[in-house]
Parts: sequence; C-alpha cells; structure tokens
Amino acid sequence: MSLLAPRSFTIEYPYVVDRLHTQCGISKAFNPAISKGSHPKIESFTGLWDTGATNSVITKIVVDKLGLVPTGMERVFHAGGESIVNTYLVNILLPNQVVVYSRCVTEGIINGADVLIGMDIIARGDFTVSSKGGKTKFCFQLPSTHDFDFAQEEKDKFHTPFMRDKLPERNDPCHCGSGKKYKNCHGK
Repeated sequence: MSLLAPRSFTIEYPYVVDRLHTQCGISKAFNPAISKGSHPKIESFTGLWDTGATNSVITKIVVDKLGLVPTGMERVFHAGGESIVNTYLVNILLPNQVVVYSRCVTEGIINGADVLIGMDIIARGDFTVSSKGGKTKFCFQLPSTHDFDFAQEEKDKFHTPFMRDKLPERNDPCHCGSGKKYKNCHGK
C-alpha cells in the first residue's frame, strides 16, 4: 500500500491518435523528503508512452542537457536487436505534478521523443485509453487505486435471465431488479 496521495492527469486529443505523447520534466534523482536543499534543475522534454517497452528510456539529448552521470550499464533488447547501454537515476515529472522518484532508466534512441515511458512506470499506476466519439482520451494515475474490468461491466449491464422454475406472484419483487412489485413492473 502506498502512502502517497493519488495524483492523476488526463490528456485529450480532438482526433484518434496512434501515439500517446506528454510533456515531462526530467531531473537528476532527488527526494525532497530526505534531501533538504536546492532541487536539481528540471528540463522539459517530450515523452512517448509505450506499453510494449519493459523499461523507460531517455535519449543522449536528455543526458547531455542535464549533465547526467551513468550509474551503470545494462543489456537491453529492442527492435534493432540488443545492446549494452548506460543507466541513469532520474526523477520524472509527468503532467499535473505526477512524480516518479529515483527511476533507473537506460539511454537509447527514440524516434519522435526524448523520453520513453515504459511499463516500469505504467504498471505502477492506472492507465486508460479511450477513443470514444473519434477523440482519444488518455488518463494516468499514480499510485493505482482502480480495478478496471470492462468485460464485467458489460455483464453487469444486463440482468440475470429469469428462471421459469417459479413464476413470480403479483406481490413478489420484480425479477428485473427495479425494486418494484412484479404487478407494478413487468407483470402488467
């Protein structure tokens, strides 16, 4: 159980999109609750959300702009094969003050963005994407507090079929679940 209060954001696009982008701030890892003092500078970058990526990634542009120092190296697997890359410890500031502290990210090449938000972050929260009405709406909350089950919601929309074992009496509750007596509902 997390002691953090949930923080969330919603991004709406006026059309259906096939890539989810957000602005995100990146800084050297820093915990304001532990380290009292000046906060390292935060630089703004474009983030790409990718549920197919196991871990989050930053580009060399981010590394150079923040003057990040590698914390180690890691083997990564990607569309081009596999590589050994530098790792870095950073804070990631998402929209509406949703913050991921001290995240270990790898350095890589990202087309169309400087930060790739992977499942290491997405899986820690609630993540939804909807394209209702030809518009994409994307929501994220950290930490997770919801249990989404669209299949169960569909089942709950329909009542349980009426079993003909016993026909309802006039004064029995109606089988539709309205709370009315059968005679005043479906028994008319």
